[in-house]
Order: sequence, then structure tokens, then C-alpha cells
Amino acid sequence: MNYRALGSTGRAVSEVGLGTWNIGGDWGEVSDETGREVVRSAIESGITFIDTADVYGDGRSERHIGHVLEERDAEDVFVATKAGRRLEPHDAEGYEYDRLSPFVDRSREYLGRGTLDLLQLHCPPTEAYYQPSTFHAVERLVDEGKIAHAGVSVERVEEALKAIEYDVVETIQLIFNPFRQRPREQFFDRARAEDVGVIVRVPYASGLLTGALERDQTFPENDHRNFNRQGEAFDVGETFAGIPYESGHDAVEALDPHVPEGLSLAELTLRWILDHEAVSTVIPGTTSPEHVRSNAAVSGSDPLSNRVRGAVRDVYEEHVFDHVHHRW
Repeated sequence: MNYRALGSTGRAVSEVGLGTWNIGGDWGEVSDETGREVVRSAIESGITFIDTADVYGDGRSERHIGHVLEERDAEDVFVATKAGRRLEPHDAEGYEYDRLSPFVDRSREYLGRGTLDLLQLHCPPTEAYYQPSTFHAVERLVDEGKIAHAGVSVERVEEALKAIEYDVVETIQLIFNPFRQRPREQFFDRARAEDVGVIVRVPYASGLLTGALERDQTFPENDHRNFNRQGEAFDVGETFAGIPYESGHDAVEALDPHVPEGLSLAELTLRWILDHEAVSTVIPGTTSPEHVRSNAAVSGSDPLSNRVRGAVRDVYEEHVFDHVHHRW
């Protein structure tokens, strides 16, 4: 496993991390033991960055992580969680200290950490980025020792650019993959110049970029790939990276001939992301310990050739660009 600096936090983290939305909720049924075994496999594979959120199974993924950290005494593991999505209604006015602090306290309890390594505001409404009180609240949490570092998980590049105007923001989490390429054009250079850590989520476009989904695939009722196809529950960009399902399969078929020998489509995807130096860590999620290990192994693979990178760009421009580039 290779490690990269996480912005100005002073910490180096594994360039392949673990996302835990899958083991918390909205991806079908996952047993407690399976969820915990995924976390164990990550630590055993050299992964030191684990991402979670208080809404993943209403704290379920946080509890899984806390359970494993306690049994393993894994002090070197850096855990990033999020707060804000549990606010009802989910509006900008809710991103205030008095409403965020109780959620932070619950995350501290579930993760078994007096001070959270990293708290990320969880995809706030755009208006929240323009009210300084949002970030004053985060500064107070730092001053009180409840959190060590702060960041924001964003939906759009424009939100990322606004968030890093606030000194307290040390990391940005966003969607970036072969089907969502705008961040490298609009944000990565600025992030490097400002020493901001970049955390990449949804690398596989909800499974499309693993090549494992069929065109006629059916998903459980409690899987967001079923109930959020049109953005009914949250931003549609979180589901299949915002690309219509059929168009995503067209893009996968166009990409398949360019996958290098010895790599799978999933491995190409992670390698493509890691080939961007601005990326601090990428956080694929899974319910399979075996997949955790194969994800981690991509850290040791060679960079992609210019030919392959060009093919990825060509597929994006032909099949994906018009669906997503102007939106996120």
C-alpha cells in the first residue's frame, strides 16, 4: 500500500481507503458480522483511511468501525465521518453549532473516539456555503477538541471551490471517476495550490464501473440504485454517478476493449483515479472482504498508459459528457 498526504492535516493516509455506506444501509441487507469483517479486511490490507457518516444505517456503519477499532486497538487508522444529513428539514439554517454538536457527540460515542479525526459537513445545501456561521460552527468544534480536522463532502465542483475559501476546511470529498471527470478540470489544481486533501467517493459509479451489473439487473427495494434513479431521495449524482443506467452500460461496453491485459474494469477505474496526483485517497465501498483486498492491491499497480487514458477520455466525451458535465 502506498500512502499520500491528506492536505494540511499533517497525516499520511492509504491512497486506497474504505467507504462504508455499503455496510450501513441503502445497498440491500448486510449482516453485522459481514460489515465488521469488511472493516477488518481493510485494516489487514494496509488501509488506514476509513470513511463513514452518521446517516449510514443511522449510525450502523460507525458502530461497526468502532467495534473493530476497539478489538484491534488500531490507533493508526484515520476515520472520517460526516454530519448534517440527519437534519430535518435538510436546509442551510440547520448547519449551526447547536444542531450539529449533538450529532458529533453521538459519532464520538459510536466510534469510541473522544476527538474525531475528521468531521465532514455532509453535502450541505448550496446556501450553507455562503453563510459564515456554517464554518464558525465547525471552528468551534475544533476549538472544543471534539474534532481534530474539518472538511466538506460536496455534490458540485462550485461548492468545493467555495468551501475551501474557509481556512478551517482542510479536505474536500467529491465524486470523481471515468464517468465524472469535471473535477480535474475545475478543482484539482486549486486543491493542490491550497494544500487541500481530496477524498474521492463513488469511484465505481454505484457498480457500473465494475462491469458486474447487467442491463436488466434488478435491485432490492432498500437499495438506492432502485429508489433513487431519478433523485427521489437525494442528489441523483450519487446513484450511477448521475448517468442514466442504459447510457452507463453503453459507456462500459465502449470502455471494455481498452482495459489493459491483467486488469479488470474495476482495477482500471481505481488506477485511473490514483493516476491523478491531486487525489489523496479513493474510498471504494463494498460488502465483500475479498473485494476490499483486491481494491487495496491496485495501489501497487503501474500507472495507465497515455493510450488508455486517452481512450477513457474519448468514451467520456462520446457517451457521458452531455449527461453529467454541466451538472456536477
